Amino acid sequence: MISIADLLIDDRLPGNYFANDVYVRGTLELGLLENRRGDRLLALPDALLKSIISGLNNETGQATALVLRNCGLWWGKNFYARFCEELSDYHGKPVADLSMAEFLQALQECWRTHGWGVLSLNLDYQPQGFLVIEIQNSPFTAHAVQPNQPSGALESGILQSFFSQLTGRELTCVQTSCESLGADCNRFVLGLENRLQSVPSLVQEGQPHEAIMRVVTR
Repeated sequence: MISIADLLIDDRLPGNYFANDVYVRGTLELGLLENRRGDRLLALPDALLKSIISGLNNETGQATALVLRNCGLWWGKNFYARFCEELSDYHGKPVADLSMAEFLQALQECWRTHGWGVLSLNLDYQPQGFLVIEIQNSPFTAHAVQPNQPSGALESGILQSFFSQLTGRELTCVQTSCESLGADCNRFVLGLENRLQSVPSLVQEGQPHEAIMRVVTR
């Protein structure tokens, strides 16, 4: 319960920091996008994303997924630092002192506000040591990187780097289902590398997510 004394000290009640209507600010005359701290934001049109994928395919061929994953690892590292900094400044305390519910809500809203889709956490396999991230309406998986294979290499890198820093452990991330292949959402499995070694080959074989998870959890 919030006391009157607390309100006298701080008259601002922390809310949804990443709410779209207050987080993203634009100047039409200058064509600029900024967040609520004044940091510059960059809009990536769908046509540009498609061109990047096409250009990488022409230049690097089968290495496109690896290039995108490495970009995601770098992106995820910087994203985690900025995310924690903004959230800590807003709440006036370290991110470690936030409840898990507050942290996850902020992450989900941040992901959505940046236009990266709708993110949710599936904790069904947490007792076995795995975290499943589900993302719907991702702009990054809308264009196939390799035929008949998941196209979320960039997101895999982002999530791997983000949650490795969050947990303090070296995790790996493998995509097991993809909207570009007709799945209802993009699923990414996070866990220790030695426990996910068999997953890439199962994905290449076209095994569904549920079957893959049965293999890694038995």
